[in-house]
Amino acid sequence: MKKFTKWQGCGNDFVLFDCLQDDIEDYASVARKVCDRHYGVGADGILVVLPSAQADFRMRIFNTDGSEAEMCGNGIRCFARYLYDFGLTKETRFTVETGAGILVPEIVLEGGKVKGVKVDMGEPHLLGEEIPVVGFDGSKVIDKSMSVDGQEYHFTAVSMGNPHCVIFVDDAEKFPIYELGHKFEEHALFPKKTNTEFVEVKDRQHVRMRVWERGAAVTLACGTGSCATVVAGILNGKLDRDAATEVELDGGKLSIHWANDNHVFMTGPAELVFSGELADCEACVC
Repeated sequence: MKKFTKWQGCGNDFVLFDCLQDDIEDYASVARKVCDRHYGVGADGILVVLPSAQADFRMRIFNTDGSEAEMCGNGIRCFARYLYDFGLTKETRFTVETGAGILVPEIVLEGGKVKGVKVDMGEPHLLGEEIPVVGFDGSKVIDKSMSVDGQEYHFTAVSMGNPHCVIFVDDAEKFPIYELGHKFEEHALFPKKTNTEFVEVKDRQHVRMRVWERGAAVTLACGTGSCATVVAGILNGKLDRDAATEVELDGGKLSIHWANDNHVFMTGPAELVFSGELADCEACVC
């Protein structure tokens, strides 16, 4: 038997395993089994709590297909809320080691109650080799052209520790994301595949974003994608940088601010859905 908690941040949902004492033998197998929405718990991915030699805690994230992601913005908010709510830390601000480096979440309190989680997501990476994007070593990838399914699109690439391809569209609701999303993810420009955001600018501090996540397909929200979207919007002159931008997602809203120190700050909800135990834990030999 293996205990778990299920969390969601703007509808982006995760099954979290606390492995500070008892580890899991095969994360990928557990992710594929547990994330199945018909035969498992159902989630966009699993989060794993681990000890760290570099930070207060370590977080690993695995997608529904078993692949490991470097980072997940909605995931780290849920991860932070678990640590605080379940008494693993009394601090409201602490460090978390991720595949994208050490990040700093902060529990936002109001009247003694948790209102949300704010995360210093670090600095965006903009050079082609950092993202990576084929053919753009040494240069930024802003408003460049790519062909998908016989049509030309303009994209801006940003890494928030994981790769993002931001496409500005006239109508996010009508864009055929289910038909074309995987073709962006697997495009030859992106050797490690990519998350893709389809973004409609409502005004200079408000966007509507839909996302196709690498390894998970369409999800209700993406925190790193929201950060990449705001950075791309500012780089393309579509958004203002002097205050936070509201990113409207299928599952809720996030507040994103690319500050003058070059760090991107993300603020949003993280909520416990339920707790449980896996009755059949063959893939999770602890």
